[in-house]
Amino acid sequence: MNQFGLTFHHFGLAVKRPEHARALLTGLGYRIGEPIFDPEQNVNLCMGEHDTMPQVEIIYSGGLPGPIDKMVARHGSGIVYHLCYVTNDLQHTLARIAEANLDCICVAPEKPAILFDGKPVSFYLISGVGLIEIINENPAG
Repeated sequence: MNQFGLTFHHFGLAVKRPEHARALLTGLGYRIGEPIFDPEQNVNLCMGEHDTMPQVEIIYSGGLPGPIDKMVARHGSGIVYHLCYVTNDLQHTLARIAEANLDCICVAPEKPAILFDGKPVSFYLISGVGLIEIINENPAG
């Protein structure tokens, strides 16, 4: 483990056209799951898994305004826009990040994520790093 109690989970790839991302990732040997609509974030999601490479989450518009629309408008070809980590103790993780003197701003508080079996996820902007998503494996703890 590390001082933050985080384990890498996936890259988040925001795209306008998911078929292009699917084609590339499939060509690289990824297995792409079926699209899932997440009403909490108003986005469509597909998880790409590979035996030897990191997981990639393909994220695209849910049809109504959502968190990735402006980003996809600015980066029409798609962009890796977040890194996702898992923690067993979100409060411990956030405390350790603060102790490391990293500016960490919550931009989306915990919400259940359909793609991750209802586990709560939250998003944080870390100055000098960018956006991270944290899956809370132990929300009651």
